[in-house]
Amino acid sequence: MMRFARVLLLCYIVGREVSSLRTTCRRSPLAAKPLAGPLRNNLHRLKATIEDEARTKETDEPRNEDLTARQKKMKRKGGFFRRTSKLPRKAVRVYTDYAQRLWAETDPAVRRSISRDKATAAIRKVETIARGSNTMPFSDTEELKEARGEMLRACQKMLREMAKASAASDAVSNEVAISEASPPSKKKKKKKPRRSILFGAVMGMAVAAWVFSGNWIFTGLFTLMTVLGQLEYYRMVMKTGVYPARRISVIGASSMFLTALFAPNLHQICLPMFGLWAMIWFLTMRRQITRISEIAATFTGMFYLGYVPSFWVRIRLIGAGREPTRLAPFVRPMLEMMGRRAESLPNFIPRAIHFPITTGAIFIFWAWISLAFNDVGAYFVGKNFGKTKLGKLAPGAGAASPNKTVEGLFGGLAFSVAFSVAGAWVQKWPSFVLTGAVHGICLGLLGLIGDLTASMLKRDADIKDFGDLIPEHGGILDRVDGFIWTAPYSWLVCSYIIPALKARARVGLV
Repeated sequence: MMRFARVLLLCYIVGREVSSLRTTCRRSPLAAKPLAGPLRNNLHRLKATIEDEARTKETDEPRNEDLTARQKKMKRKGGFFRRTSKLPRKAVRVYTDYAQRLWAETDPAVRRSISRDKATAAIRKVETIARGSNTMPFSDTEELKEARGEMLRACQKMLREMAKASAASDAVSNEVAISEASPPSKKKKKKKPRRSILFGAVMGMAVAAWVFSGNWIFTGLFTLMTVLGQLEYYRMVMKTGVYPARRISVIGASSMFLTALFAPNLHQICLPMFGLWAMIWFLTMRRQITRISEIAATFTGMFYLGYVPSFWVRIRLIGAGREPTRLAPFVRPMLEMMGRRAESLPNFIPRAIHFPITTGAIFIFWAWISLAFNDVGAYFVGKNFGKTKLGKLAPGAGAASPNKTVEGLFGGLAFSVAFSVAGAWVQKWPSFVLTGAVHGICLGLLGLIGDLTASMLKRDADIKDFGDLIPEHGGILDRVDGFIWTAPYSWLVCSYIIPALKARARVGLV
């Protein structure tokens, strides 16, 4: 850089001297002769500087290449870190966009507008058929002509009234409704993609980090997932023409997770209290009698997607002063660091709130691994070896999910038992082979019931997936349906059954 500046300076000096020499030559050629010497010297200096710069560049060329390589490497590292730093913002943006879309699609005004448009199309179709006499399968009579005229007048009156109601509704809701009610263009059915093993592994690591992230983060993320799951459920319900108390249900389900964290003794009172709130709202805010299906859908949403899965938070609180597992020696340094952090906080904050490792967290980790591989084992075994349909044993289950097989059921149970036995050994359960195997079978069967429950709901609503948040996997409910009914059972096992077995083993009864 310094050499380059020196060359520029010399060029400027030479140029100035050449200009001065030219001006002097025009005035007096004899007076210009003394100026030629300095100009000649500066030209020689400029030439020597340029040659020196060329030689230095040739000598430093490998070094510059190395510097470029280092710069490229640092650029790649910087790009990776920049992309990694953008992940939280991208996750927040994806979550908020999806939640806003679900909230808009579950708005009662939009759903009523969609139903009105569908009804309008049906009435116009009836009117078209009634106007064409050649479409009737029998000859006209006077009574038939009179009845057809009355039907046409009734159709026209209904269309006029519905047009008035449509004009009074919100313009934005109408735009959304018309776009959703318009018949979809016929597309060639895409072949369902195969499940990605890499995606499953990444999701597994993310869930493991979530489980051991501390009770506040665990509960907070669980609550955010519950909001999306609730909105997916109510979008499905509203497509069937049922309009429940959506806002009360979402708030009630979220409060059950927070109450399970901060006031576990009040956890069981949340469902009846918010059920009472929903009934008061139905009686005071609705202008017509609320249907049984709307009441049932509201209570089902709070119970199925709020109260039942919130038991995982209660499990997470169990055993802040936990017993070391068989893997404790391998992770002792990390645990000691976390313990020092927990002890440095004020005494009025329970250690179970912020301490990442609890007995319940370890139990959840192994239970979720067993449930995940129960699903994986059932899928691959059923796909490759499945011949006997599950509907032969349980007709209702076969109607809800026709592709499930008995071989897939036993394949999933085998995977679940294997991981549950491993988890029982790590957690030092008494008679870990027997207790782990029974626990794995119960988890596998309850996971299957959760999967079939979601399939039954989707089949009744005539939809394929609850949502499209996760590529190739559907929405939130499509991924967590097998984990819902296992929560109360797991809380019972972790809170009472395993401690009772360990107490009996200490006195020599097991």
